Amino acid sequence: MQEKLKQAALFYHEFPKPGKIGMVSTKPTGTQKDLALAYSPGVAEPVRSIVKDPDSVYRYTSKGNLVAVISDGTAVLGLGNVGPLASKPVMEGKAVLFKRFADIDVFDLEIHSESPKAFIDTVARLAPTFGGISLEDIKGPECFEIEEALIKRLNIPVFHDDQHGTAIIIAAGLFNALEIQEKPLDSVKIVCVGAGAAGIASMKLLVKLGARVQNIVMIDRTGIIHSGRKDLNSYKACFALDTKDRTLVDAMKGADVFIGLSSPNILTADMLKDMAERPICFALANPDPEVKPEFARSVREDLIIATGRSDYPNQVNNVLGFPYIFRGALDVRATCINDEMKIAAVYALSKLAKEPVPQEVLDAYEVNRLSFGREYIIPTPLDPRLKFKVSKAVCAAAVKSGVAKLSFPAHY
Repeated sequence: MQEKLKQAALFYHEFPKPGKIGMVSTKPTGTQKDLALAYSPGVAEPVRSIVKDPDSVYRYTSKGNLVAVISDGTAVLGLGNVGPLASKPVMEGKAVLFKRFADIDVFDLEIHSESPKAFIDTVARLAPTFGGISLEDIKGPECFEIEEALIKRLNIPVFHDDQHGTAIIIAAGLFNALEIQEKPLDSVKIVCVGAGAAGIASMKLLVKLGARVQNIVMIDRTGIIHSGRKDLNSYKACFALDTKDRTLVDAMKGADVFIGLSSPNILTADMLKDMAERPICFALANPDPEVKPEFARSVREDLIIATGRSDYPNQVNNVLGFPYIFRGALDVRATCINDEMKIAAVYALSKLAKEPVPQEVLDAYEVNRLSFGREYIIPTPLDPRLKFKVSKAVCAAAVKSGVAKLSFPAHY
């Protein structure tokens, strides 16, 4: 089966034309007059207009609906540091998702850079082309430095999806799981295995939403992040606990929530048994989760579990967020994607999971029923309501927080 999938994937990417994206002209070019308008001499008129009024670039070019998907290839999916060239299929894939789910055009850019500064300078110089920047698959802690610097330098949205996209979907799913399990966010013990970009961003967002830092146990390859360690960067140090616990086994005792962004099959039956009553487990390692749902449920009947896989219920998938977050940001010409917009996306996703599911979604997943509960804590990626609900919430938050250059769009 794996060999068939491998061959099918290679065939898909090669035929009938290599790659997954291309360029299509949006204006007629069939006559001499068309060409005179598309290029010389007609093209001079929008140029003159943009010189007089730089904002008119949004009227006369594709900038307002164009996002750059940019990577250096240092942390690609589960494949690690494969380099910029080998990251291109993934960046093209991200472009397809932007177009398919939010009708956003994308140029993918794979950058060879010798340092974070070189990467930052390169992206900053290219930024006038785009309405937004989506950073992808950049290893930590460099990804934090890169995003922070670009947000300061640019007046268009800059968003590292591995950080914030993951964090937003985790938070939305966790909100609903906690509601079902009847546990308040500000009192639960959370164990997060994986202290890279996604783990740190997710815990930071949960703290903004009400979780307590002292209730969060973060674990990296060395073990629990505690105040006695001398090897912590500034991003990990924010979560250093004064504790004698050192291992995952120690951390899982009495834990209400497990969030895994790490390695396959690391949770044992004993660890699951050591969790608090009515536990929540987000086992998000791909393609193999930290614990398989069927095994976890055999150990704990009172458990809610989510994974990153589409063949299990409760898929935590970034495609629930990033296309619609950018759609909302572009629609009001936001200068950034701030915390208010991220939190608005969390609440919109959380609320949508509680609404009746349309028949077309049931048909797409070949099921008779989906309703809010243990096996449906977050919307499915093929839910057509996401584009309206999440984008509208992000738009409104951008306007309310003062980072929008346009008023709230009438079509919402």
